[in-house]
Amino acid sequence: MKKFRKVLDGLTTSSPGGTIGSPSCGSAAGTPTSAPTPREIDVQETLASENFQLCKTVRHGFPYQPTALAFDPVQKILAIGSRSGGVRILGRPGVDCFCQHESGAAVLQLQFLINEGALVTACADDTLHLWNLRQRRPAVLHSLKFNRERITFCHLPFQSKWLYVGTERGNTHIVNIESFILSGYVIMWNKAIELSTKTHPGPVVHLSDSPKDEGKLLIGFEGGTIVQWDLRAKKADFRIYYDEAIHSASWHHEGKQFMCSHSDGSLTLWNLRNTTKPFQITFPHGKIQKDGRKESCKPILKVEYKTSRNSEPFVIFSGGLSYDKAGRRPALTIMHGKAMTVLEMDYPIVEFMALCETPYNNEVQEPYAVVVLLEKDLIVVDLTQSTFPVFENPYSMDIHESPVTCTAYFADCPPDIIPILYSIGAKHKKTGYSHKEWPIAGGTWTLGSHTYPEIIITGHADGSIKFWDASAFTLQMLYKLKTSKVFEKPKPGEGRAADLVEEDPFAVQMVSWCPQSRIFCVVGISAHIILYRFSKYDANTQIVALEVRLQCDAEDVITPSENENNPCFSEPGSHSPQPHHQYPVSPGSRTPEGAKDSVPCLKVKDRVVRVPPGYQSDLVIQLLWVDGEPPQQITSLDINSAYGLLAFGNCNGLAVVDYLQKTVILCMSTLDLYGATDPYQRLTRSPRRNRQSTSGLTELTDNQQSIDMERSKSPTSDHVNGHCTSPTSQPCSAGKPRVPMGPEGPRLTRRGPGRPPFRKAQSAACMEISLPVSHTEESRENSFSRSRSSSVSSIDRDTKEAITTLQFGESYGRKSDALPTPCLWVGTSLGVVLLIPLSIPIDQEERMEEPVAIGPSGAVQMLKGSVLRFAFLDCMGVLIQSPYEVWRDLNAPEDPDRPRRRKLVHFSPSSSQDAYGEGHLAVVCSERQAKVFIMPLQTCLFVHNITESSFVLRADVVSVCNSVCLACFCANGHVMTLSLPSLRPLMDVNYLPLTDMRIARTFCFTNGGQALYLSSPTEIQRITYSQEMCDNLQEMLGELFTPIETPEAQNRGFLKGFFGGNAHTFDREELFGEAAAGKASRSLAQHIPGQGGVEGMKVAAGGAVGELARARIALDERGQRLGELEERTALMMTSAETFSKHAHELMLKCKDKKWYQF
Repeated sequence: MKKFRKVLDGLTTSSPGGTIGSPSCGSAAGTPTSAPTPREIDVQETLASENFQLCKTVRHGFPYQPTALAFDPVQKILAIGSRSGGVRILGRPGVDCFCQHESGAAVLQLQFLINEGALVTACADDTLHLWNLRQRRPAVLHSLKFNRERITFCHLPFQSKWLYVGTERGNTHIVNIESFILSGYVIMWNKAIELSTKTHPGPVVHLSDSPKDEGKLLIGFEGGTIVQWDLRAKKADFRIYYDEAIHSASWHHEGKQFMCSHSDGSLTLWNLRNTTKPFQITFPHGKIQKDGRKESCKPILKVEYKTSRNSEPFVIFSGGLSYDKAGRRPALTIMHGKAMTVLEMDYPIVEFMALCETPYNNEVQEPYAVVVLLEKDLIVVDLTQSTFPVFENPYSMDIHESPVTCTAYFADCPPDIIPILYSIGAKHKKTGYSHKEWPIAGGTWTLGSHTYPEIIITGHADGSIKFWDASAFTLQMLYKLKTSKVFEKPKPGEGRAADLVEEDPFAVQMVSWCPQSRIFCVVGISAHIILYRFSKYDANTQIVALEVRLQCDAEDVITPSENENNPCFSEPGSHSPQPHHQYPVSPGSRTPEGAKDSVPCLKVKDRVVRVPPGYQSDLVIQLLWVDGEPPQQITSLDINSAYGLLAFGNCNGLAVVDYLQKTVILCMSTLDLYGATDPYQRLTRSPRRNRQSTSGLTELTDNQQSIDMERSKSPTSDHVNGHCTSPTSQPCSAGKPRVPMGPEGPRLTRRGPGRPPFRKAQSAACMEISLPVSHTEESRENSFSRSRSSSVSSIDRDTKEAITTLQFGESYGRKSDALPTPCLWVGTSLGVVLLIPLSIPIDQEERMEEPVAIGPSGAVQMLKGSVLRFAFLDCMGVLIQSPYEVWRDLNAPEDPDRPRRRKLVHFSPSSSQDAYGEGHLAVVCSERQAKVFIMPLQTCLFVHNITESSFVLRADVVSVCNSVCLACFCANGHVMTLSLPSLRPLMDVNYLPLTDMRIARTFCFTNGGQALYLSSPTEIQRITYSQEMCDNLQEMLGELFTPIETPEAQNRGFLKGFFGGNAHTFDREELFGEAAAGKASRSLAQHIPGQGGVEGMKVAAGGAVGELARARIALDERGQRLGELEERTALMMTSAETFSKHAHELMLKCKDKKWYQF
């Protein structure tokens, strides 16, 4: 625990980050401002570096680019491999684990060690890995890297410790699973085929042991050759040569027949009695044409042949559709007897697998479901019903239903909000699912003790919003909202829609949500804002639309510095944008030149509409086209339910809307906001001068003082996850000339009349960039090549000062204020902080009638880089929450006894102080710097330069361990936390280098030491930076492995067991062990030990706990072997008793006979 005491007298003279004092106080900008009265700040900071540790917690969503599938029929858990080397293991809801191969190589195949808590993965870098699943966070036990051959197929027989590995050369190797060492036993391709064969059979595409005899291995080669190899005799039993390439094979459980799928869309059934030709050839989707020929069909990529006791066998396959029918969707075909059902899928099929009752391949299989892994979905089909319905998927696999464009994360929400949202959303759920329980039900999961209500909100490219329950490391969709329903559908080729060349005009850019008042705001890519109120009742409503003209006609250009010798190019603009109602121009009107003017991008429904319970639109705000120029996208937003105000800004200026009175109360350019406090000297250029050649670099000059205005070289945005992070000019010290861009620089802020207003909505899942590594303008330009609406355009060439962040709150608008009043804090892309006081009527009736007054801006402060975040602390270091209105249902029936009145909750800065009017602390964070000011003195108490070489993408003031800190995520991948108010570094971890804008736009922190980001276009990764949560992580995650007895094999009968029991007497150890087969060549494969086995027991691995764990596993294995031995002994005893009985009967029959009677 550390205590900070600082006397404010003369404090800032020693501060490296001296503030720019307000000119109203008579102090020159940049001169340290001495406090009028000494005051002592006494804050006891409880956070230390020991409270922080960064680790991943859980991953939600559908595995991106899946490649492989496996299922453990006893444990009932499912594994999915991906192209990026990830493995997702799923069980019952709550049991969801993500593993990542360090190499990042694609997963080719997965094989469970059934009911043993282990998984084998084969990767594209020709490495086998053995994962231990008997721990909550699986780890690699062994790896085996093949050096000379490429792995194409793997097969692990049930209850075997020998893994068959097929290669691209056609050879089959055998790996001991326990030691992960190659056996000397190898089936070479030239031994498997006949010597007379002149061509190579191709890679191994199938391996399986015969259900009738485990000593027989069926090997399928891609070229059409099938060989049954006798492992004992080391020779081929039979060889089949077929004209068409083989893709897969599947045994009948009796081991007398097997089925193959081929590249010509055919299925062949082979009988072991006669392997010279197929027993049956079928083209399931190949119809006979008029000329007598069959239709050409696509390859059947996989087939499964499963038997059933009470019905015909199931033949399930993917592919095989005819080429002639263009546009047909991918399909899974289920043939059951004479019935053939084709299940069309929305996405291409990656893999499928039938789920059967028994793990033994020599018993009747009894399939009850089939898991279908698609490119972007996971489906499980119920085979027990004739209609083949699908099971309702309990996992959140549809995050990417429409590309995610923004995220928001709220921890410790009001406890009643989740049940209410769920009850509303449940009314719109789909029906027609199977009534049976989800079959992937393995593992165990319990609700941890450290849980609280959490909600994740995702915005999507189609304008939809999804609310997710994220409590206790789970993710369940609560409610879906479609913002596009507010607008008329654009008709192609008509007026506004023809000009709006935009594929996703409703795409969501940012959201703002107040859980207490349930007010919800959405910002769309078409420069529109929709305000929603929550109601439990449906209603007929007329949507109110406000049109705002927030566009500049003359340019605010900053004067070049005296050291600058190159010309500065500017753009046309205006000083004072105005609300539309002050310009009585009819919508759709055009200027004499034919350019669009005073029209919004989308048309709001102008009729009464019926809205269901849930979030109902209350107000739509739209920015207008001006002189043929589209409105600039909105870069910042804040809403306050207690004030009834909504503020938003873009690169042209700021607007404030009174959503209670449905009026615009402020619409002003950024320059006009400064008034007399503007820290820069600017030039105004004619709006019509150099219209066609207006592009280039805008420079900054210091305002009569030599302030070191270092600028980050950050690529920034109109918004990154709802906050503009404009880049600024190249770092420079006073007296050194800056390097400008020439007029050839791309035009970044405005588009000409002929250009489309927007580009295709950039989903947060698909915007990929590469960060600059050098410090030159050229490298920056090459690294970030996106359009003006992009999140990575450089302010070095941006002539506008964008509003990057806004925050309503109780504060002191001026130094002379004695009491806190409602204020709006404004941050800009040039690092300027403005404070605008508000005068809001207190009485409810007056509030609905009297206008809200906005005073001239008060304080002006400056930071390095664009401003990202504001937060307020009292003088004890406690976070001050924004005031809010308690939720009330405006559609509820009137109660005459209890009139509905607004109930406001205020958190005054003085409420937690002993003395009245003590003031408060303001925390301001920019791309490169954080500062803490004391209000109302406006004096900088603490300053910390967060980064010099990079820039902050996301910053939030969050509560951790009953205290608060500033959490930052930088573009170089560092996650940092700073103490408050002293800004002492607590944690700095190089976690995740920014490789694409998806992460930048979706990364967000929340209370409780948690954060999230979109790790792929389909997955959300949650992380924690709290040591307490890391310590409790094990109990919050699900258990993948649960001790279950392996089902007993069916009684095979006396005769089969006694006389034909070859399958049970086959000893692989005798054949493949080192004693018999010798050692494999060392150059063939390299054994790599795992990183540490049981992750939770790494420290104790050499101690008693580790020894106990190993002893327990050994005892389990010993008990299993003893059980098998007991079964064999019982079988021998039975046969011995039978033999003794027959011998005794024979003796009694023969004892009285004479020798000559025989």
